[in-house]
Amino acid sequence: MFNLFKKKRNEVASPMTGQVILITEVEDAVFSSKAMGDGFAVRPSEGNVYSPIKGKVTSIFPTKHAIGLVDEKGLEVLVHIGIDTVELAGNGFEITVQEGANVDFDTQVATVDLAYLQSKNKPTTTMVICKNGAEATLAIKPGQYTAKTIIGEVK
Repeated sequence: MFNLFKKKRNEVASPMTGQVILITEVEDAVFSSKAMGDGFAVRPSEGNVYSPIKGKVTSIFPTKHAIGLVDEKGLEVLVHIGIDTVELAGNGFEITVQEGANVDFDTQVATVDLAYLQSKNKPTTTMVICKNGAEATLAIKPGQYTAKTIIGEVK
């Protein structure tokens, strides 16, 4: 006999083209210690940022460096573009969605000028943090990926 009410897993995609790494490998202790939650990161080779989940945009930071998302099951995700990029006050970022917008893996949520971040000595590593990760288990496969590629799941 099988359980019809088994928890369905949520697929997670790489939001950017580049090297997907474990959150513990991020060069900033706030992220690598999981103080903000569990997740993963991408060392991007291109500046287009896509939604890593299917859901809705819940918040866009005024400094454009971070976007909050939630999926239909209540999983809250933060896409944080770069490290210490709040200091750039929005320069180098373009947001392509609005709060309340429905998103999926094909939805571009932002564009970041990677060369600009590098010129300001800001690491371009982009984190995807499960804000309510204590209630979820994240399983991803690190490696080189194209944006929008499914790299794992949250259950």
